[in-house]
Amino acid sequence: MSRNKCVVSSVAVILWLVCSPGGALAQNVEGALNAAESMDDAARKSQANIDKAVDETQSLERQYSAVMKEIDGLEVYNALLQKQIDNQNQEMVDLNYSIDQVSVIERQVTPLMLKMIDALDQFVELDMPFLLEERRKRVAFLRTLLERSDITVAEKFRRLLEAYEIENDYGRTIESYKGSLDLDGASREVDFLRIGRTVLLYQTIDSEIFGMWDKNQAAWVSLPTEYRNQIRNGIRMADKQIAPNLLTLPISAPEVAQ
Repeated sequence: MSRNKCVVSSVAVILWLVCSPGGALAQNVEGALNAAESMDDAARKSQANIDKAVDETQSLERQYSAVMKEIDGLEVYNALLQKQIDNQNQEMVDLNYSIDQVSVIERQVTPLMLKMIDALDQFVELDMPFLLEERRKRVAFLRTLLERSDITVAEKFRRLLEAYEIENDYGRTIESYKGSLDLDGASREVDFLRIGRTVLLYQTIDSEIFGMWDKNQAAWVSLPTEYRNQIRNGIRMADKQIAPNLLTLPISAPEVAQ
């Protein structure tokens, strides 16, 4: 109840008391005033309680709105997390499948590598006899590598391909290197000259004896004196002591296919 209504009520009570008969007019007026004041206090307290309830209700509404917004955000976040979890689960399935496939591939690759090493070994033995010790050691290393369990299959295969690449490079390079050769029953120090896989020649350190590897005979053969300077120049070219130039060298004729 508002304060204006309380004042009107109080005035009405006073008028009634004034108009009433008897000598207890003053006492009745005082009692009416006290009753009116009590009613005013009760009204003010009631209004304060109502205002407080309204404020609390509005505060709860604001809290509820904030909580609902937070819930909406959490729902969006949870949906995103669920998608991430689903993707991770699919990745786990794919990884497990890949691991299973790796095991299958390893079982297939290992026999293949063994065959490749055997083929490389046979090729070295049938090829021109240049750098034989080095090339044989490379093949032996690959066989040892294949037996090791601490090396991955990928690394083994990489080293095998590397060996094949080295052998392939021999066919398009020129090279000279020192070595020993049995000549007339004695071991002599010689300079070898390899031009690709086309020709392999030698010349003793004193340049007195020289020759080439004959593929058809699978043996070393001597060469006429006219090739001495050509072999010497070829060795100097391989050592980058002189500029590249044309050389006149003998080449073994290819075998006729039967």
